[in-house]
Amino acid sequence: QNEEEAEGSSKKPGSKVPAKAPAPKKVEGERRRGKLTVARALAGDDERMRSVASYRRHLQRVNKGNQAQQAGPAGPRDIVVPETITVSDLANRMARRTVDVIKVLMKNGMMATPADLEDFAVGFSLTEGIVTDPAQIERLEVLAHPKGLEAQMWIAEDRTEALAARRRFMAGPVGCGLCGIDSLDEAVRALPQLGDAGPVLDAGQIAGATEALRAWQPLHDRTRAVHAAGFLVPGRGIVLAREDVGRHNALDKLIGAIARQGVDAGTGAFVLTSRVSTEMVQKCAIAGGAVIIAVSAPTAHALRLAQGAGITLAAFARGDGFDLFSHPQRLRAEVSHVA
Repeated sequence: QNEEEAEGSSKKPGSKVPAKAPAPKKVEGERRRGKLTVARALAGDDERMRSVASYRRHLQRVNKGNQAQQAGPAGPRDIVVPETITVSDLANRMARRTVDVIKVLMKNGMMATPADLEDFAVGFSLTEGIVTDPAQIERLEVLAHPKGLEAQMWIAEDRTEALAARRRFMAGPVGCGLCGIDSLDEAVRALPQLGDAGPVLDAGQIAGATEALRAWQPLHDRTRAVHAAGFLVPGRGIVLAREDVGRHNALDKLIGAIARQGVDAGTGAFVLTSRVSTEMVQKCAIAGGAVIIAVSAPTAHALRLAQGAGITLAAFARGDGFDLFSHPQRLRAEVSHVA
């Protein structure tokens, strides 16, 4: 402190303070210190703070590596089914087995009414394109557990690729029916063209179809909280029906029941107690059903799909009439007799 006071007193008023010496130039390594270069990034010795996105990518790489290490050698192994899993991931886990096993926990997997589950498993597999024929399902079992039901299916080995291609989360929503699809191509998949095949119905059969289905809804009578899908054959009325809390689940159950009984879906009409959404048209077209009769309205995209696939779509069928939206050639013209 004394030296500073002495130094300060020696300075004369008005005297110039000598300029500071310029700072030495940084060499290339020092100048770019703190900046990320390609070389440093590849070297992995960067000291900068990672961003959230970078850290997330790091965790994904670590998890992928752990999964590869846990795969282990080929052979029998226990399979742990998580709460949600994509079909492609499930197929990859089981790819080394001679026969692929699909395990769907009804509690944590497919949210469905616990009835007619064999029909549901077959119908869902058909309408999702996992199998194209019930014969490709080599074995099907439904097991009861304290907290839910488990459906086990053994499918033919050559259906592995189809299983992975659909890429659906097995969370089994009961909303739109497309929730969980992780590909737009899968959501708007191409549908078979049904042409002019299919039954011919008169106006009275279409108008009264949903009312006739009421007699096939015992669960709805008790709960007032479930949907139904029925199969109407001209001249015979409703011959088969299934119920479920989800409208598309009810349709899957019906399609599965039709397939298991060897009935041709093109000989009748699908009757629905719900609106007609995209996946309902998709399922009917894949099953070969050329006529849809619904108590409520179709969505705009569902109508476009029905028109493109050649499906006759009748909605607002409530006893006293209906609205015909597409392909009227399957509606029998009424003949007036004048005395």
